[in-house]
Amino acid sequence: MSKVAIVTGSGAGLGKGIALQLAKDGFKVVLQDINEDSLKETEKEFKNDGYEVTSVAGDVSKKDDHEKFVKTAVDSFGQLDVYVNNAGIDIVAPFLETTEEQMNKIFAINVNGVMFGTQAAARQFIDQGSKGKVINACSIAGHESYEMLGAYSATKHAVKSLTHSASKELAKDNITVNAYCPGVAKTEMWDRIDAEMVKHNDDMEPGDAFKEFSGAISLGRYQEPQDVANLVSFLASEKADYITGQAIVTDGGLVYR
Repeated sequence: MSKVAIVTGSGAGLGKGIALQLAKDGFKVVLQDINEDSLKETEKEFKNDGYEVTSVAGDVSKKDDHEKFVKTAVDSFGQLDVYVNNAGIDIVAPFLETTEEQMNKIFAINVNGVMFGTQAAARQFIDQGSKGKVINACSIAGHESYEMLGAYSATKHAVKSLTHSASKELAKDNITVNAYCPGVAKTEMWDRIDAEMVKHNDDMEPGDAFKEFSGAISLGRYQEPQDVANLVSFLASEKADYITGQAIVTDGGLVYR
């Protein structure tokens, strides 16, 4: 019997790559994103390739929306086995210039979203009387804090902590909770980081920040979405049944913890 996974923030980017890999692994997948246009385009693309998917739009900062995502999975495919809390945002700003509005927004999405997603998934696993897996998006910024990314780093440290706490409480229900910690990828986020660092450092030119960070990677290349999808694929599989409470770094050799 095919297993069912929900991947939040899967209309594009790393989330789309994760969802595609899980579909290739044989999962029925519920795609989720706040951007309905990219969500529908990705759903169409997956279906054209023969994968069994559906989609649901929503806001991960809202508790009720996570319950809607779970209901969509159960109504469409009869069950839920894996919940990937992938959706998140970044804020690139000097520490003294980070605003109250920015802090409230990034914590609502990156931290509250993980809490509410984990709760909704765990309740469904318990109702089903089945084991389940929650997989959270952390970051190398959950292991080390970075300048210009103070708010973002704080949220990812919080995700790591929630992963630890939830794994301890939910183990008795045969639910594992883990996190994946990506490194430096050529994404829109890193374009923003680069632009902001240039803006606040007269000695830097566009591309310098990305070059500096990616140049420190031991394996000598920046990250691709498939690198992250491979780890999530493993954590979603039965091969990872004895792993819980871990925030696993996949960064090519950049942060050593």
